[in-house]
Amino acid sequence: MTNSNLTPLERLKQSSAAEWQEYTQHAFVRQLGAATLPEEAFKHYLKQDYLFLVHFARAWGLAVYKSRNLRELRQSYASLMAIVDVEFDLHIEYCAKWGITEAELEVLPEGRATMAYTRYVLDAGNQGNLLDLHVALVPCLIGYAEIGQWLAAQDFTVMDESNPYLPWIKMYISDEFQEAAKAEIEWLNQALARVDEERFKELEAIFRDATRLEIDFWQAGLELKV
Repeated sequence: MTNSNLTPLERLKQSSAAEWQEYTQHAFVRQLGAATLPEEAFKHYLKQDYLFLVHFARAWGLAVYKSRNLRELRQSYASLMAIVDVEFDLHIEYCAKWGITEAELEVLPEGRATMAYTRYVLDAGNQGNLLDLHVALVPCLIGYAEIGQWLAAQDFTVMDESNPYLPWIKMYISDEFQEAAKAEIEWLNQALARVDEERFKELEAIFRDATRLEIDFWQAGLELKV
């Protein structure tokens, strides 16, 4: 029976509760918080995350195309510009602090886990509508915001300068990132509230698959898989 006290997005997450927990509390995330994550694993993740950003930008470009009114156009365009004009530069700058050059990023081989998730997102958006695309992207923006908050609340998380990954945690608990996630949550709750149960089931499947693929992305980082 459906819990009427849940928001539509909470219902979506509850439908894949085990997968969502495995993703948001993955060993990669835990080790990052505890400052025990091997440096090579984090650097591998950073490199693949650069490639992920390329396709993340493409996904928001697709969202612009799929938008049907001015509000949706503005939201999608703002997200696209934030990645292209801000996030790429920040990521390149952060990678440089870990000894990863921009030239190295430009010739990286794309990992299978990276390809699997990013292409899944684009396929979901191409085959479906704007809501399908947003649901496939839930683990990205909303997931990282939740991960940041979860890490900050854990006793094992090292929240001082002795943790080399503290800047990563701070980025995702920042007011700016959290506000962007809240805006996305608001949009999703409004959109999901308008669909019938059959359509909701379809979106649950997209959400579950996207979350499973994000789990694989973390695992690839731990195992240095390409």
